Amino acid sequence: MDTVLGASFAIGLAAVSRNVIANTYTLAAAAFFIFIVVRTIAARIARPPYPPGPSGLPILGNTLHIPQFRPWLTYSEWAAKYGDTIHLEALGEHIIVLNSSRVARDLLDKRSAIYSDRPHFVMAGELSGYGAELPLQNYNNAFRAQRKIVAQTFNPSMVSRYYHIQEAEARKLAKSILDDPSALISQTKFRIASIIMRVTYGYTVKGEDDPMITIPFTSMDNFSRATEPGMWMVDLIPQLKYLPEWTPGATFLRTAKKWKQLEWSASWNPYRWCKDNLETGAALTPSLCATALSQAGGKLSKEDEETLVWAASSGLGGGLDTNMSTIFTFILAMLHYPDVQAKAQKEIDMVVGTDRLPSIKDRPALPYVRSLIAEVYRWNPAVPLGLPHALSQDDVYEGMFFPKGAVVMPNVWHMLHDSAVYPDPMAFRPERFEDSDAEMRKVTDLAFGFGRRACPGYDFAEGTVFAVVATILATSTVKRAVDERGKDIMPEVTYTSGTIVFPENVICSLESRSPRTRDMLLQAVSLA
Repeated sequence: MDTVLGASFAIGLAAVSRNVIANTYTLAAAAFFIFIVVRTIAARIARPPYPPGPSGLPILGNTLHIPQFRPWLTYSEWAAKYGDTIHLEALGEHIIVLNSSRVARDLLDKRSAIYSDRPHFVMAGELSGYGAELPLQNYNNAFRAQRKIVAQTFNPSMVSRYYHIQEAEARKLAKSILDDPSALISQTKFRIASIIMRVTYGYTVKGEDDPMITIPFTSMDNFSRATEPGMWMVDLIPQLKYLPEWTPGATFLRTAKKWKQLEWSASWNPYRWCKDNLETGAALTPSLCATALSQAGGKLSKEDEETLVWAASSGLGGGLDTNMSTIFTFILAMLHYPDVQAKAQKEIDMVVGTDRLPSIKDRPALPYVRSLIAEVYRWNPAVPLGLPHALSQDDVYEGMFFPKGAVVMPNVWHMLHDSAVYPDPMAFRPERFEDSDAEMRKVTDLAFGFGRRACPGYDFAEGTVFAVVATILATSTVKRAVDERGKDIMPEVTYTSGTIVFPENVICSLESRSPRTRDMLLQAVSLA
């Protein structure tokens, strides 16, 4: 009996002990939870508030509020309600939209040391292979090394080496469109790619179906899709990347695998061609890769070679679609504003004359043409929402809290359509700049990015656009196309959605200004 009682007592004591221990753990867990909640609340009370923005839902936050189609227009509308700075939160990710050029300059330029990272694009950067390239690199040593290579090749003191290449391709483009206006899109793409491939790899493109450009073209289309905000759930829920490829709903993994293989070919094939043909003379100089390889005696470390490959590939990726968009916007503007076209043509005739074609060196003497191009950049910028920056540490600005890791999106479209700065912003009016280079520069500075993320090929890109615009204006008049019934076709001023945007419909005809200008164009093309 005593044994039984003793055993019962021991069992009871053990049970009590377990209950005490369990209650202790429960109390500890509860205390820890309360501590976390109190600390979080205290931190929120202690720190300044986030910028204003639409109220979110539990857990989802503003996920359902984030616009998917032409988001810059929605953010522009929200600016009237929330102001220059808007805060959104989607599944724990913070997004800051900047609607003011003043705020963008204060943060992205003056505080560029902490605003120069890129968001982590799981789909584009990690899964599809674009993360090694300059546009998506974080602000690190690899980024700085790549940017240095591009900046050395295309800085203001070096770009004049390429004027003859830009002018030759601009003239070929003008002739092609004059002969066949339906080739506007394909020929613009071909000629700009020819310029970039020549100055980057020393490669002369064989034709529109040359794999050296068709593979990168496809890869760039993939990049635009991979970086489109809100397009991929894996960017919001990174854990999805661990799903097996065969899992239902994991099609994005198979897509990314194909894109990664294509991106590798698009980047390495032209580089290897340049490296293999440098000594034979087939790789023309000067060019970015040829110059770098020559300076290294053809011997680069694996790390330096990869840096060069990715720096070079960013040239075509960063320069093709943006320049195409700008040129198509120019065509669209000339269709809608023929008086502007006539005024620019008159300036070219007066300054350049009618005995030769304009060159890039004529640019300083053509203020109205420069104003026209600046207005093209302002009227419909190629990258209306910029490329997003990421904040590398907590920051406070004008009493608002910006958390580390926040995605910072400059709404360039809104900045360039601020009626307080640009009256009647939807109208195309080059006269608004009054031939002031300082005012024009304010536009192009916004269009080409901010701070340490500004486009390093800025001066080269401007030269290409000027060569195309001035050549078309000097030799041709942009007119409306006609349909099969002989009725004029006037494309609407509407744009696609995406990282880089294009007019939804750009169709025109070109009419030679005179037999003399046509002959000059034909002769220039034959000698190119």
